[in-house]
Amino acid sequence: MTKTDDQLNNEIGQLLFKSSPNGAKKVIAQLEFTPELDCIYIFDYYNQNNELNWYTLDTDITSPLIDTVRELRQYYIDNGLPAWRGCIITVDIENTKIDFEFKYERFIPLFDDDDLKD
Repeated sequence: MTKTDDQLNNEIGQLLFKSSPNGAKKVIAQLEFTPELDCIYIFDYYNQNNELNWYTLDTDITSPLIDTVRELRQYYIDNGLPAWRGCIITVDIENTKIDFEFKYERFIPLFDDDDLKD
């Protein structure tokens, strides 16, 4: 059975909620796919003092999260929408809201563009 985009969004939100650090008010996941569909990711959260921190996810959460985001991307492609390169997912834990911002260009800086030059 093919999942709808709402089902995939809910699944992603549940995974991020379940993996959130204690005391997190909001979690932010940035996932970017390479042309080979490998995934680069960063996970941040805001604590009760509104301080931004990063955190890591256990592989039992990271792998299903990446797979579900890939599935969401494929859903968009299969339904005639543009293939996005990655997304920023914000889960507002206090207000139980999720927001997706789709990116079509590279957006996670891992190195300077000068590093790409010979």
